[in-house]
Amino acid sequence: MNAPVTFSTALSVRDQFPAIPAGWHYLDTAATAQKPQAVIDAITNGYARDYATVHRGVYQRSSDMTLAYEAARAATARFLGAASADEIVFTKGATEAINLVAYALPKDGRDRVLLSALEHHSNIVPWQLAGYAIDVCPLTADGRIDLDAAEKLVTDRTRIVSFAHVSNVLGSVLDARHAAAIAHGKGALLLLDGCQAAPRLAVDVASLDCDFYALSGHKLYGPTGIGALYGRAALLESMAPWQGGGSMIDRVTFEGTTYAPPPGRFEAGTPHIVGALGLHAAIDWVEGIGLPAIHAHESALTRAAREALRRTNAVRLFGPDDSAGIVSFAYEGVHPHDVATILDDAGVAIRAGHHCAQPLMDVLGVPATARASFAAYCGADDVEALVDGLKRVKRIFG
Repeated sequence: MNAPVTFSTALSVRDQFPAIPAGWHYLDTAATAQKPQAVIDAITNGYARDYATVHRGVYQRSSDMTLAYEAARAATARFLGAASADEIVFTKGATEAINLVAYALPKDGRDRVLLSALEHHSNIVPWQLAGYAIDVCPLTADGRIDLDAAEKLVTDRTRIVSFAHVSNVLGSVLDARHAAAIAHGKGALLLLDGCQAAPRLAVDVASLDCDFYALSGHKLYGPTGIGALYGRAALLESMAPWQGGGSMIDRVTFEGTTYAPPPGRFEAGTPHIVGALGLHAAIDWVEGIGLPAIHAHESALTRAAREALRRTNAVRLFGPDDSAGIVSFAYEGVHPHDVATILDDAGVAIRAGHHCAQPLMDVLGVPATARASFAAYCGADDVEALVDGLKRVKRIFG
């Protein structure tokens, strides 16, 4: 680990992120991304200059805000390649999006869901709570979802296959089209958890042939409390509301209620209006740089980090070499929390723990891992700081 980190990357956007001061190395983007000034400005203006309710008022500012809110929906649809903005439901995040599908999707006589061993808890617990029986797809030796095994596990009782598009621990990328073919071949549906994929991979739901796609705004350089669910129009039409309240209705009487068409029927109550504006700004920012450029940038950083960490026998790396923006590792004889604490003293912020993926930790045979995750605002200096910080770990623990 003594060799210097020498490579160059194409992006230089860190000055657009006011919460990243000089000398601080933020490597926890897989948990939540920092926000560019364009997103901060959109949120500030949304509250300080433009704020009003949506879908209710007839006064001009309310009408303008409604147009802005629905423009955010249209931008999200374009970003995901949806056929229509009506296929986009705004949620609090990917967790709520998956819960929505788990509770609202008619089982149609099928009571099983196929998950994989690397799923986030938010793609496990909702299915349990909604009464599904769970089948678990194993992983390949390098930490990918084993689709050969998946093909054998999908049966005529499988209602839905729900996989992470990119693992939040291993960074492994799913062959989503292959997964869709497997699911559809047995009459099942496919949901993709796109939390880690949407910020770094170009997503086209039509090309992927998925039935549902979930994302969280705060991992996409946007605000917390806003996310989106893409659902095929016919499927959304078949689903009953899972929450009741204002906005999601057609007509209410004490004798009975009729519901609005999708996506409105799934958006009960006053929505996170300014969150949607912030998400729109984040999408515009990402599209302005280009996801291919972001992915290439992060891939270079990830390769450099893995190569640097591989130079010491004390570090065990997890996941494939072509992991997407995420490097998980264990330092022999040192708990990941101690690694993270020492790195924090050196100005390097990483995640340590089970990453809301306890079943995966059982598969890996560790209680936790340390995880460095990259973004558009990261650079070679962040990799260097990580490597230097691990030298401090070695000096302290021997």
